[in-house]
Amino acid sequence: MNDERKGVLDLLAEGKITVDEAERLITALEQVQPPVVSSSDGRPKKYLRFVVDTTDMGERTKVNVRVPLQLLRAGVKLAALIPPVAVEKVNTELAKAGVPFDLGQLKPEQLEEFVDHLDDLTFDVDHTDTVVRVFCE
Repeated sequence: MNDERKGVLDLLAEGKITVDEAERLITALEQVQPPVVSSSDGRPKKYLRFVVDTTDMGERTKVNVRVPLQLLRAGVKLAALIPPVAVEKVNTELAKAGVPFDLGQLKPEQLEEFVDHLDDLTFDVDHTDTVVRVFCE
């Protein structure tokens, strides 16, 4: 038994999580780690990157954010631990904000499908004094 699985069982034994939550977490832990996305040049993709370069009223602003793809994968797995009552509240608030997204429907396979297509993604926006780029590297 690996340490992660033992940790989940310990949390269950201590009453900190329910049987259903323990089962979902163990299922998420047992999933085979997907292969790293590779670009056409053969290098593995590790980050989703957002770059914004803008000039507003003479002030230059530059934003450069790299999000590790592994963080996205972990987040999806951890979402399986959110109690159903909390998921319902989050979905309600998202809907109020105009975001029609069901957190309960988020599955690791969906993220992998998204990651698989990142190789094809380049999002460039050129606007007067503003450049926005979203890409995977």
